[in-house]
Amino acid sequence: MSDVSSAQKVPATWRIVLAAILDFFTIFWVAGYGVALIFGGKTENGFSLDGGPALLSFALMIAYFVIFNKYLGGTIWKRLLKAKRTDR
Repeated sequence: MSDVSSAQKVPATWRIVLAAILDFFTIFWVAGYGVALIFGGKTENGFSLDGGPALLSFALMIAYFVIFNKYLGGTIWKRLLKAKRTDR
């Protein structure tokens, strides 16, 4: 006897890996640039963060992954690439 509901489609590994890489770069640039604008770390070539602003940017990156995965049904790129694992 097979259970049809438990045989859900698992996304390809390349989709999961690509989504993770794109999510990391997206939040790195968004959080880094946002913190740099607020705390004065913006440079001609982008941004440069040291000390407290760098820690804040890192905390925002962690919060992005935790909040989006736990409460919002997956990160932005996981949702776009349909890379959300449903077998858990």
